[in-house]
Parts: sequence; structure tokens; C-alpha cells
Amino acid sequence: MESESGYRAQDIERYVDEPDKRPGRTAFQRDRARVLHSAALRRLAGKTQVVDPGVSDAAVPDTSPRTRLTHSLECAQVGRELGAALGCDPDLVETACLAHDLGHPPFGHNGELVLAEFAADCGGFEGNAQSLRLLTRIEPKRFASPDVSVGLNLTRAALDAATKYPWPRGGNPAAPGSPKFGVYEDDLPVFRWARQGVPEAPHAPETPGAPAPRVCFEAQVMDWSDDVAYSVHDVEDGLQAGHIDPRALRSTPERADVFACAAGRYAPAGTSPDELAEALDRLLAQPWWPAHYDGTALDQARLKDAASQLIGRFCLAAEGATRARYGTARLTRYAAELVVPREQRLECAVLKAVADRYVMQRAAQARRRAEQRVVIAELAAALLARAPIGLDPQFAAIFTAAPDDRARRRAVVDQIASLTDAAATALHARLTR
Repeated sequence: MESESGYRAQDIERYVDEPDKRPGRTAFQRDRARVLHSAALRRLAGKTQVVDPGVSDAAVPDTSPRTRLTHSLECAQVGRELGAALGCDPDLVETACLAHDLGHPPFGHNGELVLAEFAADCGGFEGNAQSLRLLTRIEPKRFASPDVSVGLNLTRAALDAATKYPWPRGGNPAAPGSPKFGVYEDDLPVFRWARQGVPEAPHAPETPGAPAPRVCFEAQVMDWSDDVAYSVHDVEDGLQAGHIDPRALRSTPERADVFACAAGRYAPAGTSPDELAEALDRLLAQPWWPAHYDGTALDQARLKDAASQLIGRFCLAAEGATRARYGTARLTRYAAELVVPREQRLECAVLKAVADRYVMQRAAQARRRAEQRVVIAELAAALLARAPIGLDPQFAAIFTAAPDDRARRRAVVDQIASLTDAAATALHARLTR
């Protein structure tokens, strides 16, 4: 049985106290089980990661690309092992990894952009804030009273570990214009409860402005595990689907496109093209790097080994650098900061840019994203006009009981965010025909 040593009594408190039906389990084992058995996690099987499942515009056999669910499971495996190596409770880190994408709407970030515009007047939309809302309100597991859901009622430490952006919209003093945030105004009470006892971030005198709120160590492990899993596996899926040709990464014009994408979206500010070129060349020089991919069984095995090598490279680098700073102590909550060497951050950024350039920026994918944006926008308008007709019983009840237009619009947003890609497409067809 995993131990909770290294965690305080308040870390394992729940928003609403409840007895354990199975004594002998740790609080974090219960958290993990609740997320693992949630309907929200199952629905991720129907939400696209990067390559659309069942849709191909290349003459290649079905390669069963990853969904949000398989990505979350792989992120959880990476995070569990890295967290355990650094002294975190592995069930706690795995819970955060399993939960980190629960709030993603249909069509991923594409749907997120449309919902953010639709919800601008009722608090906005952000996938991470939606995940917290789902964990603490929408997913039906525990109720404080017949009318007040507390969602999965996870521990304080689990909610904090699942929060990458611990501030409301516009509430990051270090970057007030950032679109990233982790809590809606409606959910501030439980968010503040989860953040009780968090120490303030140290202020660097040479840095203007206030520092960003601190992110707990387990959330940092989750965040890096997410980066590692999707950067590696998105490239793997792109290669298998025939969208990425490894030989293109040695072409000067192709490399320039990749570096421009990496600098603009994924690399730390101020990163030079030379640094990105060095990062890519380090990967290309590895004996396990796939120099070509033709889809044979041998190539598939080599690609799988390359993915494993990359994950080990990124995780071992973070583990070694963090241990070099903090020694062998058990690292939990706010006792440390995860240290990821700049070289590995840039290698990860380059991989993300490769997937972006050759998979997400394809002409066919651009057309598909435009069609998906129309689906979400029209679906939102149709639901708002007809509600509570068209809403699931859970959201129809919330809509009917809502005190004002803002709350009614939020109920529609919650409904759409809960849908899979196929369910959103089908509901749009039914309501707009």
C-alpha cells in the first residue's frame, strides 16, 4: 500500500467530509479510482488528440492514432514513474495526469477557441478551468445537499495537483494578458479551499511586477509529463500516419519552418534559431532516431523504441537536475520546484513544432478545423435558443434553475464541453437541419 508520508493532514481533507467505504486504502488511491471510473475520462476516448481517429487523407493503413483518453493514460504512466522517483505519492500524480484534460471540449483546442468567444460574457472558457469545474461540480459522485454537487470530492492535494494555472481569468499578475487560467469565477469557493496554506511565491527584486501564484510540485510533474507524452507521441502518430517524413528534418527550408513554429509557440521567449537547430541535431544524432519510416513491422518497432528513448531522455534529465538541486529528500507539494534542463525543454519544443508543422498545418486539417469551428458555433447558438430543449437532463435542470442569463449560458457551455467529437457533430446536425 502506498504511504501518505510526506503529506499533511490538511492535504488529504475533502471539501465535504465522508467516510471511506473500504478502509486500508490511502486517500490518494481513492482519488485515482474516482477519476479512473468517471464518465468524463471515458468520454476522452471520443475526443481528438492530433490525428483524427478513423479519418485519413494519406494512403496509409489505419494506425489507430491517439485520442485524448490514450494520451491521458500515457501521461499518467509517465507522471506516476517520474513522481515516484522524486518522492511524490504516485497515486496523487497519476490522478492529476488522468484529470488534466478532462475539461477539453469537442475538437480540442479548436473547440476551446469557439467556446471562449461564446462564453466571453459569462466568464470565458478555458480547458483547464473546465477540468476543475468538472472535478468539483459537474461529474456526479458526491453531493453536499440534494441541490449542491461537489463533483468527485477529491482531496485538497489532488485538486491542487490537477491545477496548472492557479488563478482566475486575467488573474496572473506575472502575465495579466495570458489566455490561460484555471478557475471560473463561479468556482472560486472550492478553488480557494483547495489552495489553503499555499505559500506565496518568492519575489525576485530584479523582476518587475508581482510573481505568478505558485504551482505545487505534483502539478509541475504532471505538466512536464504532459509535455513529454504529447510531444513524443504526436510525432509518433504523425510518422505512422504518413504526414511526417524524417528526411525532411535535414532540409534547410523545412528546418527553418520548424524553428519558426517552435520559436513562436513552444520555445521559451528569446530562443534563437541556432539553439533550436542544436536541439534538433542532438536528436537526429541519436542512434535510435528514426531516419526513415515505411510502416514495416521492423520500422514500427524502431519507432516505438525511439518514443521510449525520448521519454526516458526527458524524464531522466528532469529527475537528475531536480535531484542535483535538492538532494535525496522526498519532494512533495511546495518543498521544491521541478528542474528541467534547457536543452531538454528545447528538444521537446522542437518535437511539438514538428507535429504542428506537418500534422496540424496540413491543408486538409485546416479545412477540417474550419468546419469544426462552424459546428461548435452553430451548436452553441442553437442550444441557447432552444434550451432546455436539446440539453441532457443534468444540464437542462441547471439551465432551468439558473438565476440569470450568464448562468444559463454557462449551462450551455458545460453541455457542449461534455460532448465527444461525434456527439457534437450529431447534435449539431439534429438541431440545425
